[in-house]
Amino acid sequence: MDLRSRTVLITGSAKGLGKMTAITLAQRGCQVAINYVNSEKEALELVQQLEQLGVRSVAIQGDVAKREDIVRMVDQTCSQLGPIDILVNNAGPFVRERRFFVDYQVDEIEYLMRGNLLGVMELDHLVIPMMRANRWGRIIHFGFGKAAEARGWTHRAVYAAAKVGLVSFTKTLAEEEASHGITVNMICPGDIRGKNKERTMQEARQEEDSETPVGRPGTGEDIARVIDFLCLPASDFITGNIMDISGGLDPIQPLPVLHSAQKQAHSNN
Repeated sequence: MDLRSRTVLITGSAKGLGKMTAITLAQRGCQVAINYVNSEKEALELVQQLEQLGVRSVAIQGDVAKREDIVRMVDQTCSQLGPIDILVNNAGPFVRERRFFVDYQVDEIEYLMRGNLLGVMELDHLVIPMMRANRWGRIIHFGFGKAAEARGWTHRAVYAAAKVGLVSFTKTLAEEEASHGITVNMICPGDIRGKNKERTMQEARQEEDSETPVGRPGTGEDIARVIDFLCLPASDFITGNIMDISGGLDPIQPLPVLHSAQKQAHSNN
């Protein structure tokens, strides 16, 4: 399937899942704008790697939680690579430390909401007119496993609220833009951490993961290959979907917790 010369902006793509997505789409012939906040060295190295694949690529600094950065990211991408055809909203701040909502500072709440919801909406708002003009576009949002169920998630109140809001926005935008040739979908990765973000599926199959029902860790390739599929011209009938790419893992109630609950229920019977 031909994606040659399509212009892609991937937020948070100097490392991790965004990097794997950038490489995958560059292999399709896309020209890719790499976005980073602090990882300038990694971003420039990735640009060189992509250019060796025969495509054009640029590195653009910017924080998706800051409106002025969002505007500049879009302007620089368009001026250097042309109108944006594919937008992958990969970046989104996350606080790994477990804290109750009351223990967050107000500025932390605002930053998480902007980075995971409002900034995404503003990016989409800037890009959709150029996609409409070309009668073609692909928008990918990122969520978390089971986001579509809008369950409570202890210690993740702000992040979860932003992403659950993004679920509704994804479905609404998909309906509004379908007639313009634009698809909008959400990818919900499993708990893919550290080195696994840039590993291949084959590498991961050499390991066991007791927390994931399929028995192996998830990888950046697992995520990138789904995004690649959604971006294909022939995937125009797939829109408004919230896709868990998690190996069956429930991040809110992980497998060990489920097993413990099942054993307790069995003993009570």
